[in-house]
Amino acid sequence: MLMDTHSASTRSFPLSLASDGEWLRVTTVVGGKNMLKRLFAMGITDGSELEVIHRQTDSGIVIRYGETRWAIGHGMAHKIRVVKINPPSDSVS
Repeated sequence: MLMDTHSASTRSFPLSLASDGEWLRVTTVVGGKNMLKRLFAMGITDGSELEVIHRQTDSGIVIRYGETRWAIGHGMAHKIRVVKINPPSDSVS
């Protein structure tokens, strides 16, 4: 399936810029194979939906993916491109 990269790139932004409480969908990862393997081991791939639990400007971000919370460093979060989505109807705040 071909994706309209122009429209996706204009809406997507680095995970490191997301705000607390935002729900996001991963669109792409701009990292190397080791980073991709690490994210895959966490269960995070293109299309994964996650919530930002807490973000600190330069040190990192805590996300929720499913029932699991992960802490991701600022550098790694900056390489994960995301788009905003509506919260799932079954999400618990």
